[in-house]
Amino acid sequence: MTNSKDIVPKPMIVGKPALVVVDIQKSGFMPRPTTSRLEFMGDHIERNMLAKKVIDAARAADIPVIFVKEEHRDSLIDFGRELDGSESIHCLESSPGTPFPEEELEMRPDDLRITKRRYSVFYGTEMEILLKAVKAETLFFVGGFTDVCIHYSFADAHQGDYYCRVVEDCVSGSSIAAHNASLVAMEYLQAGALRQAEEVISAFAAHGAQSL
Repeated sequence: MTNSKDIVPKPMIVGKPALVVVDIQKSGFMPRPTTSRLEFMGDHIERNMLAKKVIDAARAADIPVIFVKEEHRDSLIDFGRELDGSESIHCLESSPGTPFPEEELEMRPDDLRITKRRYSVFYGTEMEILLKAVKAETLFFVGGFTDVCIHYSFADAHQGDYYCRVVEDCVSGSSIAAHNASLVAMEYLQAGALRQAEEVISAFAAHGAQSL
């Protein structure tokens, strides 16, 4: 049996990278609702602000950034099974926390944007079309929840043969325990998947310089 310590991780960036910003929405810069059934992580705003620095670094290096938000109709018709577990009603189209955080992330009119109805950024969306268009091979994930939308998106990307990296200080979980467990699970799928914002920013800068 192969010892995990013998596995040599692939380079941080293989081929062309893209940054996927998962569900950093207006609510990501607001206090968490006290009515929620979830524990949450208390530093989600700080983590999203750090994600902004990663986004800025990607832009500076001409690395594609794809912004994704979860949104549900007010009629609740498209929730499916999402409310059968721990989550309460969330991301309604009329809720003030649902829109993209245009000002907080300094978003641009021509940004690549996706609206999803399920947890994974791939399920029922045009994500594959956009990734093919920008010829991405390595995907970097920031946003939340670590244990839900990040984890499920990572698994789908892994099964689609993308190289996957999670900027672990730029993702936030539904709880600290769930956050940590999901990071371990994603590292299990791809050695070297877990990265820090500082090293990712440096890697983006180096990649941008090589592309000149």
